[in-house]
Amino acid sequence: MKHPQNGARIYLVAAVLATALMLSHPGAAQGLAQSVAADSNAALDVVQIRPNFYVLAGAGGNIGVQIGPDGVVLVDAGREDAADRVVAAVRKLTDKPIRYIINTNADADHVGGNARVAKAGKTFFNVEGPRAEMAKTMTNGGAAAILASDGVLRRMSGATHGNKAYPAEAWPTEAFFQPRKAIYLNREGIEVLRAPAAHSDSDSLVFFRGSDVVMAGDVLDTTGFPHIDLAQGGSLEGEIDALNHLLELAIPPVPLVNQEGGTYVVAGHGRVCDQADVLDYRDMVVTVRDVVQDMIKRGVALDQIKAASPALPYERQYGRSANGWTTNAFVEVVYRSLIAAPTRAK
Repeated sequence: MKHPQNGARIYLVAAVLATALMLSHPGAAQGLAQSVAADSNAALDVVQIRPNFYVLAGAGGNIGVQIGPDGVVLVDAGREDAADRVVAAVRKLTDKPIRYIINTNADADHVGGNARVAKAGKTFFNVEGPRAEMAKTMTNGGAAAILASDGVLRRMSGATHGNKAYPAEAWPTEAFFQPRKAIYLNREGIEVLRAPAAHSDSDSLVFFRGSDVVMAGDVLDTTGFPHIDLAQGGSLEGEIDALNHLLELAIPPVPLVNQEGGTYVVAGHGRVCDQADVLDYRDMVVTVRDVVQDMIKRGVALDQIKAASPALPYERQYGRSANGWTTNAFVEVVYRSLIAAPTRAK
């Protein structure tokens, strides 16, 4: 296990049968990268980024783990088939009970493990007293709470976009509709901040104010171009707005720029970033948008835009072909978003 203060950038790469740690150049932010070919029985990679904060990689989306006197707060629960490994990894870190799961979106690689991971935890409510039945009903039998935006609840219940419903025990037990939901656990404030119509219509950023860590969910995916899911309510401008919000939350390590420090931003997939990394990612999205927008103004058709490779300068870093999401798929989403609604300058 490595701590970010060692000045190394760490990439966790999940291979076919095992996961490996690789160290790169000093002075850079710590990183995580995952392969979709990960062995479903392999132990998860665990990286400590703060004294009380860890990241689990290899269960689907990256999972945040905050530990303190009140128990464990998880950000996302990973895939359903990885739930037991998530619980095992947490139990190796602490004997404190899992109290909360906070979902950043409703994708299966973030919420699939909700039910089983929550069942392994314990509610704050008294489920043995005179109102035990009510408490058990509110908490799925005394399980840990699941907190998410109402968009996650709608999608998981099958109420939107023709989604198949998850079992009720996997649904959020606490859903919010306001822009910001705040809780206070383990001696620090935790803000859950909606990111409307970004990767999807149900994204949230989770900011741990004392730890100075932001869990970005799939708003930030350093393994590829942003997966903006138009069919699930995502949008190009919402994605850019969410990245701008991340930049506002994150603080760079100035004036002592040569030291490790500043806010850590954990991508939904990929590595742990600092503000400069988020800025580079945001600028990439805006640059591709501007290039495509200019071509649209000149009357260039979609096929011709794809052939011109407007994202070529970023292809080496972000180009991939995973789950059908390619560079051309990203370019097409940019095109269709611009055709549907003109963008505003950033």
